[in-house]
Amino acid sequence: MKIDEIRGLTPDQLADQLVSLKKEQFNLRFQKATGQIEKTHRVDEVRKDIARIKTVLRAKQAQA
Repeated sequence: MKIDEIRGLTPDQLADQLVSLKKEQFNLRFQKATGQIEKTHRVDEVRKDIARIKTVLRAKQAQA
């Protein structure tokens, strides 16, 4: 997900996106542990997306 896309979302949409990414991260960790993961690069992408969303959420809360 690009930072411009993230900045265009509302705080509620960001929170929903954050929850879905955390669920995906959880599932990817289990897949990695059991050796079933196919897209290993997705783990890093999800982690960075979570960080981007948290950063934008904090910036929006600071502005309010």
